[in-house]
Amino acid sequence: MAPLHGPLAEGVHTLKLSDVVLRYHVHGTGPVCLAHPGGPGIDWEYLRVPELERHLTMVYVEPAGTGGSTRLSTHPHGYTRELYSRHLAELIAQLPVDRVHLLGHSHGGFVAQYHAVHRPERLAGVVLYESAPVTGAEHGEEVARQVGEFAARHAGRPELPAVMAAFGSVPAIGDDAAMVAAARGIVPAYVADYWADQPRWNQFRQALRATYISGRDEHGRPDLFDDREALATLRLPVLVVVGRHDVVCGVRWAEELHKLIPGARLLVLEHSGHFGHLEEPDLFARGVAAFVTGCR
Repeated sequence: MAPLHGPLAEGVHTLKLSDVVLRYHVHGTGPVCLAHPGGPGIDWEYLRVPELERHLTMVYVEPAGTGGSTRLSTHPHGYTRELYSRHLAELIAQLPVDRVHLLGHSHGGFVAQYHAVHRPERLAGVVLYESAPVTGAEHGEEVARQVGEFAARHAGRPELPAVMAAFGSVPAIGDDAAMVAAARGIVPAYVADYWADQPRWNQFRQALRATYISGRDEHGRPDLFDDREALATLRLPVLVVVGRHDVVCGVRWAEELHKLIPGARLLVLEHSGHFGHLEEPDLFARGVAAFVTGCR
């Protein structure tokens, strides 16, 4: 497939939406797949997958408030799933293709499943990558359990206290610097075997950039959800991807998504944590590419 032109030409793009200027990046050739990063607030670069760009035209979105996209007047509040979904719809409407695939990682998965439920018209399929059907207390309890198991497995590591301190700092995050420090600090718990290739993951940590986004609406209310009932009504092709060792959106949630969503497929990356596209990039790319081309 020849490279696309206009809004899908290779490189960096900006698009004036109804309330923000959105920046996005296009790489690769093939069917179009939008990628929404996690956080909320983590900059897009960590999610780039060159292996996938050999098969797909990847459109990496910089959500409102992050990177080169503008901030809301209510920043750091107001960045709800509804807002992100509306921005995705406005972006997709400008693309010269009938339908696109949508890949959401972590919090981006929360956005992708919301968009699939509420605005499915231009979607050919959805990849829920390290997502979960619910947030709030139930999700938090599972994260605490998984992080506790991580700490027990690595009790002798001298770096462990700093990792646990980074987790403890998350509720008090209030600015960009604290967000970056916490995001970098928790990385050892987010990969399957951080200490097997520590220099590589230290480099990854230092490259992470982030913006503090509160996770609350413009009135200060937490943007929590339980999508279980809604997800059971989905009639789009869905691929659920999870790393076996993910502590934040792990196998428990992936299996629940797989059972909830009619016809959903499940890909478990046995040697990955939260970043399977980096830990097992070839397997991740083959699985996602096969799903997208199969949907066509």
